Amino acid sequence: MASTDDQLFGDEHVRVYRETGGERGYHWRGTTILLLSTEGRVSGEQRTTPLIHRTDGDRWVVVASKGGAPENPGWYENLKGNPDVTIQVMGEEIAARASTAEGEERERLWSLMSEVWPDYDAYQARTDRQIPVVVLTRR
Repeated sequence: MASTDDQLFGDEHVRVYRETGGERGYHWRGTTILLLSTEGRVSGEQRTTPLIHRTDGDRWVVVASKGGAPENPGWYENLKGNPDVTIQVMGEEIAARASTAEGEERERLWSLMSEVWPDYDAYQARTDRQIPVVVLTRR
């Protein structure tokens, strides 16, 4: 039977994750989740999104899939405007800088991410855009 954490989504996922320091919400549907906070490119307001992640050495990797929609998710557009972000991994808040992986590095990281969330391959098949793979490095 799925845990109640597997039902977490969006703002509720963020709230529960923050309230419990990741004790609830970090493990989700067989993956691990971090919270990514970006500055809204228009509003200037803080926006937080729960995202599947994996580590690559001392960096964190996330995918800007938006379920294979034709446009990038808002959080990705925000970090293109301001790559200085904050992430929360379990109970730790970390100042990070975001960059988009390219070429062979992107392919390697895509494989790493699709191992834990095979739906990424289906999402890529749904869209003409190349889904960005984002690397988060501690500042």
